[in-house]
Amino acid sequence: QVQLVESGGGLVQPGGSLRLSCVASGLPFTFREYAMNWYRQAPGKERELVATDTSTDITVYASSVKGRFTISRDNAKDTVYLQMNSLKPEDTAVYYCNALHSSFGIKYWGKGTLATVSS
Repeated sequence: QVQLVESGGGLVQPGGSLRLSCVASGLPFTFREYAMNWYRQAPGKERELVATDTSTDITVYASSVKGRFTISRDNAKDTVYLQMNSLKPEDTAVYYCNALHSSFGIKYWGKGTLATVSS
């Protein structure tokens, strides 16, 4: 059974930081073969792609988070991280981890972790 389990969300003041983690288990094929993505969905808004770490270690960020967020992965631990700095109230959302194996069109989602930025 495939599981992606996010953690690290919480309440933080504007300007603060959070580090999200996503641990994968049960994936068909090795973790390093997957592009790992972080999405977020704010109340009343559509889910949006925040950051991508491809299977070839290329990283891509949404313009709204570039320079503030950093995605990284530890293939030995089947884990992807999202370091979020200089947080703003508009970063408040449920953050979802996603694993994509583009060669086979396989996609998996975690259940999300809530990050709230508020004073």
